[in-house]
Amino acid sequence: MVLLNEDTFEEVGNMRLTRLNLIALVGIVLILLVSITYILVAFTNIRELIPGYPDAAMRQHIRTNAMKLDSLENEQTMRDQYFDNLNRIISGDMPNMYLNDTSGMVDSRDINFMRSTNDSLLRQQVEAEEQFRLSVLDDNQVSKKLHDLHFFTPVDGIITGEFNPAENHFGVDLVAEPDEVVKATLDGTVTMSTWTLETGYVIQIQHDYEILSVYKHNASLFKTAGEKVSAGDAIAIVGNSGELTTGPHLHFELWHDRVPLDPVDYIVF
Repeated sequence: MVLLNEDTFEEVGNMRLTRLNLIALVGIVLILLVSITYILVAFTNIRELIPGYPDAAMRQHIRTNAMKLDSLENEQTMRDQYFDNLNRIISGDMPNMYLNDTSGMVDSRDINFMRSTNDSLLRQQVEAEEQFRLSVLDDNQVSKKLHDLHFFTPVDGIITGEFNPAENHFGVDLVAEPDEVVKATLDGTVTMSTWTLETGYVIQIQHDYEILSVYKHNASLFKTAGEKVSAGDAIAIVGNSGELTTGPHLHFELWHDRVPLDPVDYIVF
């Protein structure tokens, strides 16, 4: 192949073309074209012009949906753990204690409980207040009536909302001092310790004789699902969490065999 000057027809250059040279030249050109196309697609926004390739908005939706799916899986796992513990409690077995990240179960025999200074002071205060009270609980008397049970007062406060099932108010509202400690009303096992949009931080305890106590709108919780508590143990702090609240207070419910009870009939507030 000879290159000539168009005006003078002077030879500018020449190249000897063979089958091997032509194949090599075409190959180099193809490699350059493929490389340039890959760089443009991989490192620029031109790739969004390709039909079927997700744009920025679609990628954001994919990330959002992935996060929601992960949250749903976590909620489903916690729900399964809750029902598993509930079935174990109903069957008379020991409930399992799960880690918050649901990575596995914790053997209660491997836990070393350390008593803090605040816990010791609280125990001394409770023992001083309750030293003249007589407990009539007897594990051998399964048929004991509710009025014969000794219910521990969950919090010292004033009743501002009474029991009214007609208005779907299945408990009493108690206004107490700020940062007042909420106590378990009977011995039992924590079956729920979570946060909900309407009632904030909620803790629920299953007791003997098919009795269930519920404590809502707490500021913080001290116990987790699966832990055993005794009457008078500190389980939460009075708060103002949740949408269905008008101020710092404790909403306390008492249930027996899936029937709501008026706590005032059994507990002196």
